[in-house]
Amino acid sequence: MLSRDYMTLKLWDINMDSGPVSTFQVHEYLRPKLCDLYENDSIFDKFECCLSGDGLRVATGSYSNLFRVFGCATGSTEATTLEASKNPVRRQVQTPSRPSRSLSSITRVVRRGAETSGVDANGNSFDFTTKLLHLAWHPTENSIACAAANSLYMYYA
Repeated sequence: MLSRDYMTLKLWDINMDSGPVSTFQVHEYLRPKLCDLYENDSIFDKFECCLSGDGLRVATGSYSNLFRVFGCATGSTEATTLEASKNPVRRQVQTPSRPSRSLSSITRVVRRGAETSGVDANGNSFDFTTKLLHLAWHPTENSIACAAANSLYMYYA
């Protein structure tokens, strides 16, 4: 089972009530800005999360029409950031130490930040007005549907 709070994505085993099996940091760069995000109601944003059909990856939405994909297999360090956009800017973000075979054809990107209101620890700008709140992973194919604003984007690897 997956659960998402504002800062983290958690993978649970319902037979283990002691704690989550895995915890993935999604918005750690926002920790210093939590007071500001509370004041402008951004802290109440509800980002959906989903699990791949094979159970090896989890995904969740974020700001600037970005979404994060994490490997949840034992020992996996996979963490990829992708942009829901028709013409994404091709710029490499932090790559996992063990590259993913099935996500290798999806562009790893960050969004241009001229109109943004935040910056992460790496100096990447984020727009808190554009949010990728809805996404779903196909149950048998390696494809993700992402809804950002009034657009639907499909990613297939």
